Amino acid sequence: MIKRSWITRPFYLVINMMKNKLRREYKETVFLFRCIPSTLVSLFVVSVICMNLLANKTLVQTSWIALDGGVLISWLSFMCMDIITKYFGPKASNKVVLLASLINLLTCLVFFVASIIPSKANDYTALNSLLGGTWFVLLGSTVAFLISAVINNFLNWLIGKSFLKNPDSKVAFATQSYVSTFIGQFFDNFIFSAIVFMGFAPVYWNGFHWTVIQCITCALTGAAAELIMEILFSPFAYKIIKKWKKEKVGNDYFSFIEEKIK
Repeated sequence: MIKRSWITRPFYLVINMMKNKLRREYKETVFLFRCIPSTLVSLFVVSVICMNLLANKTLVQTSWIALDGGVLISWLSFMCMDIITKYFGPKASNKVVLLASLINLLTCLVFFVASIIPSKANDYTALNSLLGGTWFVLLGSTVAFLISAVINNFLNWLIGKSFLKNPDSKVAFATQSYVSTFIGQFFDNFIFSAIVFMGFAPVYWNGFHWTVIQCITCALTGAAAELIMEILFSPFAYKIIKKWKKEKVGNDYFSFIEEKIK
């Protein structure tokens, strides 16, 4: 019995440590979502859902460029991430990204169920096709968004750390937002188009596909277009951050983090 206890004790210690860490992480997450203004979280979640729906439609396709409908709204997702990363940090932003992705998957599931329920009230073929979506588009969109979001949030935070003298200045915020958005959007567009239009589309869409050049130019053009939108709306994003600081938004969350570190 003594020998068995000596062998199993480290295992139980590790389990207890993991449980305590998960409890602290859960409590921290609860504090975080209580403190982030609901309007911004709502905008972010809605933009992610819309981006997934719009990605089903190709807006432009030539021999050297192709763009899907997601380009119209994805800039809003990245701007929301930039605001959260700047104010609450990259870890907090990643948690909001995960929440939005889970809600998007749940929404797609509800849409799919609605699309397969038969109805004789009218001809819902077009609506069912839209609501049902395409599984590999959802897969590509989710994978691309999660990877690009982590890249965007980390870059935003890393660039912000380089502004030692005045990290809260307009120049600092603009540099963080512009650089991280362009690079993050490039990876988002490229990963999505490579998975969907190079990987699955030729098999499931009767040979329809994008070339490597089209995927790269789509990623670059989309990133440039979304960067322009970021530049146009970043002054409003900066004002939101300044307003949060003035109103001391998130003080409970920051206090919890400080106590956790101690």
